[in-house]
Amino acid sequence: MKQALLVVDVRSCFDPPRWQIDGIKQLAQTMHSIATVERYVEDVTPFWRQLGWIPSLDDNPLVATDKVFVKHGFAPPGELIDHLKNAGVQRVLVCGIQADTCCLAAGFLLFDAGLHPTTLKWLTVRSSPDRTAELGARLWLHHFGQKSVMDHANDLRR
Repeated sequence: MKQALLVVDVRSCFDPPRWQIDGIKQLAQTMHSIATVERYVEDVTPFWRQLGWIPSLDDNPLVATDKVFVKHGFAPPGELIDHLKNAGVQRVLVCGIQADTCCLAAGFLLFDAGLHPTTLKWLTVRSSPDRTAELGARLWLHHFGQKSVMDHANDLRR
Protein backbone atom coordinates (compact mmCIF):
# COMPACT_ATOMS: atom_id res chain seq x y z
CA MET A 1 0.00 0.00 0.00
CA LYS A 2 1.59 3.29 -1.09
CA GLN A 3 1.75 5.79 1.74
CA ALA A 4 2.61 9.41 2.40
CA LEU A 5 3.25 11.49 5.50
CA LEU A 6 0.96 14.43 6.38
CA VAL A 7 2.42 16.89 8.90
CA VAL A 8 -0.34 18.99 10.47
CA ASP A 9 0.39 22.43 11.92
CA VAL A 10 3.93 21.84 13.20
CA ARG A 11 4.82 25.52 13.44
CA SER A 12 6.37 27.82 15.98
CA CYS A 13 3.17 29.45 17.26
CA PHE A 14 2.14 26.09 18.77
CA ASP A 15 5.57 25.61 20.39
CA PRO A 16 6.07 21.97 19.37
CA PRO A 17 8.56 19.97 21.41
CA ARG A 18 12.00 19.50 19.85
CA TRP A 19 11.70 15.68 19.96
CA GLN A 20 8.56 15.90 17.83
CA ILE A 21 10.15 18.13 15.20
CA ASP A 22 13.26 15.92 15.03
CA GLY A 23 11.22 12.72 14.76
CA ILE A 24 9.01 14.09 11.99
CA LYS A 25 12.03 15.43 10.09
CA GLN A 26 13.62 12.01 10.19
CA LEU A 27 10.48 10.25 8.95
CA ALA A 28 9.72 12.87 6.27
CA GLN A 29 13.03 12.03 4.59
CA THR A 30 11.93 8.43 4.04
CA MET A 31 8.71 8.98 2.05
CA HIS A 32 6.60 11.48 0.17
CA SER A 33 5.64 14.13 2.69
CA ILE A 34 3.26 17.06 2.79
CA ALA A 35 2.45 19.67 5.40
CA THR A 36 -0.40 22.00 6.18
CA VAL A 37 -0.14 25.52 7.48
CA GLU A 38 -2.96 27.82 8.57
CA ARG A 39 -3.42 31.18 6.86
CA TYR A 40 -5.88 33.29 8.77
CA VAL A 41 -8.74 34.90 6.88
CA GLU A 42 -11.59 35.85 9.21
CA ASP A 43 -14.15 35.93 6.39
CA VAL A 44 -13.31 32.29 5.61
CA THR A 45 -12.89 30.92 9.15
CA PRO A 46 -14.26 33.00 12.05
CA PHE A 47 -11.52 32.35 14.59
CA TRP A 48 -11.77 35.79 16.16
CA ARG A 49 -15.55 36.13 16.02
CA GLN A 50 -16.22 32.67 17.50
CA LEU A 51 -13.11 31.83 19.51
CA GLY A 52 -11.54 35.21 20.33
CA TRP A 53 -8.24 33.95 18.92
CA ILE A 54 -6.24 34.80 15.82
CA PRO A 55 -3.71 32.32 14.42
CA SER A 56 -0.26 33.61 13.63
CA LEU A 57 -0.35 35.33 10.25
CA ASP A 58 3.02 34.25 8.89
CA ASP A 59 4.03 31.02 10.60
CA ASN A 60 5.59 28.42 8.34
CA PRO A 61 6.02 24.66 8.88
CA LEU A 62 9.05 23.73 10.98
CA VAL A 63 9.57 20.51 9.01
CA ALA A 64 10.65 20.56 5.37
CA THR A 65 8.28 18.49 3.23
CA ASP A 66 7.84 17.83 -0.47
CA LYS A 67 4.79 20.08 -0.62
CA VAL A 68 2.94 22.53 1.65
CA PHE A 69 -0.80 23.18 1.51
CA VAL A 70 -2.41 26.28 2.96
CA LYS A 71 -5.56 25.67 4.95
CA HIS A 72 -8.20 27.93 6.41
CA GLY A 73 -9.65 26.34 9.51
CA PHE A 74 -9.27 22.89 10.94
CA ALA A 75 -9.36 20.64 7.85
CA PRO A 76 -6.83 20.51 5.00
CA PRO A 77 -7.93 21.86 1.61
CA GLY A 78 -9.46 19.63 -1.05
CA GLU A 79 -6.38 20.13 -3.23
CA LEU A 80 -4.45 18.00 -0.75
CA ILE A 81 -6.75 15.05 -1.51
CA ASP A 82 -6.29 15.56 -5.26
CA HIS A 83 -2.51 15.64 -4.77
CA LEU A 84 -2.51 12.38 -2.78
CA LYS A 85 -4.78 10.56 -5.20
CA ASN A 86 -2.78 11.73 -8.22
CA ALA A 87 0.35 10.36 -6.51
CA GLY A 88 -1.35 6.98 -6.04
CA VAL A 89 -1.29 7.21 -2.25
CA GLN A 90 -3.62 4.90 -0.35
CA ARG A 91 -2.58 5.29 3.29
CA VAL A 92 -1.76 8.66 4.84
CA LEU A 93 0.33 8.74 8.00
CA VAL A 94 -0.80 11.79 9.97
CA CYS A 95 1.20 13.50 12.69
CA GLY A 96 1.49 16.97 14.15
CA ILE A 97 -0.22 19.33 16.53
CA GLN A 98 -3.76 19.07 17.90
CA ALA A 99 -4.37 15.33 17.85
CA ASP A 100 -8.02 15.77 18.73
CA THR A 101 -8.88 18.71 16.44
CA CYS A 102 -6.82 19.55 13.34
CA CYS A 103 -5.26 16.09 12.97
CA LEU A 104 -8.67 14.49 13.48
CA ALA A 105 -10.22 16.87 10.92
CA ALA A 106 -7.55 15.75 8.46
CA GLY A 107 -8.43 12.14 9.27
CA PHE A 108 -12.10 12.73 8.45
CA LEU A 109 -11.23 14.42 5.15
CA LEU A 110 -8.90 11.56 4.19
CA PHE A 111 -11.40 8.89 5.22
CA ASP A 112 -14.26 10.54 3.32
CA ALA A 113 -12.03 10.61 0.23
CA GLY A 114 -11.53 6.84 0.41
CA LEU A 115 -7.99 6.95 1.79
CA HIS A 116 -6.70 5.18 4.90
CA PRO A 117 -5.81 7.75 7.59
CA THR A 118 -3.38 6.51 10.24
CA THR A 119 -2.22 8.64 13.14
CA LEU A 120 1.35 8.37 14.37
CA LYS A 121 0.77 8.66 18.10
CA TRP A 122 4.44 9.05 19.03
CA LEU A 123 4.76 12.08 16.71
CA THR A 124 1.46 13.78 17.57
CA VAL A 125 0.67 16.11 20.46
CA ARG A 126 -2.15 18.33 21.58
CA SER A 127 -1.81 22.09 21.60
CA SER A 128 -3.03 22.41 25.17
CA PRO A 129 -0.76 22.15 28.21
CA ASP A 130 -1.51 18.40 28.33
CA ARG A 131 0.73 17.29 25.44
CA THR A 132 -0.45 13.67 25.32
CA ALA A 133 -2.32 12.51 22.25
CA GLU A 134 -4.37 9.96 24.17
CA LEU A 135 -7.81 11.46 23.47
CA GLY A 136 -6.94 11.92 19.80
CA ALA A 137 -5.79 8.29 19.52
CA ARG A 138 -9.02 7.04 21.11
CA LEU A 139 -11.06 9.15 18.69
CA TRP A 140 -9.04 7.81 15.71
CA LEU A 141 -9.66 4.21 16.83
CA HIS A 142 -13.36 4.88 17.25
CA HIS A 143 -13.85 6.62 13.90
CA PHE A 144 -11.30 4.96 11.62
CA GLY A 145 -10.81 1.47 13.03
CA GLN A 146 -8.23 -0.70 14.74
CA LYS A 147 -5.44 -0.15 12.18
CA SER A 148 -5.72 3.65 12.28
CA VAL A 149 -3.31 4.24 15.19
CA MET A 150 0.40 3.47 15.29
CA ASP A 151 1.89 3.72 18.77
CA HIS A 152 5.58 3.37 17.94
CA ALA A 153 8.00 3.73 15.01
CA ASN A 154 8.26 -0.08 14.88
CA ASP A 155 4.59 -0.15 13.78
CA LEU A 156 5.61 1.40 10.45
CA ARG A 157 6.74 -2.05 9.32
CA ARG A 158 3.20 -3.46 9.42
